[in-house]
Amino acid sequence: MFNLICGKIQFVCRRAFALKSASEYLKRVNTGRAGVVTFAAVMEKVKCLIIGSGPAGYTAAIYAARAGLKPVMYTGPQPGGQLMITNDVENYPGYPEGRMGPEMMDDFRRQAERFETDIRNEMITRVDFTGPVHKAWSESGAEIHAPAIIIATGASAKWLGIPNEERLQNAGVSACAVCDGFFYRKQEVAIVGGGDTAAEESTYLAKICSKVHLLVRRDEMRASKIMQERVMNTPNLIVHWNTEAEEVLGQDVVDGVRIVNNKTGEKSVLPVTGFFVAIGHKPNTDIFKDWLTLDESGYIVTNPGRTTTNIPGVFASGDAQDKIYRQAVTAAGTGCMAALDAERYLVEKGF
Repeated sequence: MFNLICGKIQFVCRRAFALKSASEYLKRVNTGRAGVVTFAAVMEKVKCLIIGSGPAGYTAAIYAARAGLKPVMYTGPQPGGQLMITNDVENYPGYPEGRMGPEMMDDFRRQAERFETDIRNEMITRVDFTGPVHKAWSESGAEIHAPAIIIATGASAKWLGIPNEERLQNAGVSACAVCDGFFYRKQEVAIVGGGDTAAEESTYLAKICSKVHLLVRRDEMRASKIMQERVMNTPNLIVHWNTEAEEVLGQDVVDGVRIVNNKTGEKSVLPVTGFFVAIGHKPNTDIFKDWLTLDESGYIVTNPGRTTTNIPGVFASGDAQDKIYRQAVTAAGTGCMAALDAERYLVEKGF
């Protein structure tokens, strides 16, 4: 927990430094009024712009930088992505002893910086993909022109918004059973959701946990029939119909969850040590919706086996385009693919 807090402090410090350095990309103009200074944006031309960070963005930066593309990265509001709020990461190759999420992302960042990636801790707030040279604007007003843009904005887990849910994240509350279930082996846990994700993650947890409580707020699941059958045929998986989580319990770590039957109003407490939320993710793709083809859930549609999109010169990687796997290692893989696709595109177009 100490290391996680340090990682978050480091993020805040870096963001403050980046916002200060961002002024280098603005031209100061004196308005003539005493004590009043305004800023006018200066257009900057780069070869490869990376929007977002995390495993996908940093991996794309490493490959792009080594290819001589001199990438500029805008990290977004949470440099490092969802791993910045992840405690122990034990399923990423190359870390035999495991690694704290913020520490791992600092490793990724330093490797990208080693190859002279220009990393700016800011958000891109608007884009124009009319091309062939695309445009993007940062929160500080900088205007960036780039023939190749790699999107690595990720996705954010949806939460319930109940008491103590946020406070106890990484202390028993998680939105990824595959990532964190191992830490609760042979323990009693609860998971919320009624779709395929909840069904898949609850059956996964049932393989390693002593007992799994699946909380479904309706009297039926939205999951596919085959997934429902797997849930019902798992002996240590108990389905609580018409049930909602009302409050996560625990001081420093989760030690229970208060539930309520939304038909009868009856309340009870489940003595669990892990609480998983599986109600879906929201891809961080809103600023691209007027330009890129998105699926019904907002994920960027890429061509099969590629990171190319419907806009030439725009490539998508990581969880912004992956609604199936959503793992750090797969995000890093698509980041590599995006950089390679971008490099080939720039060569073919003569940039």
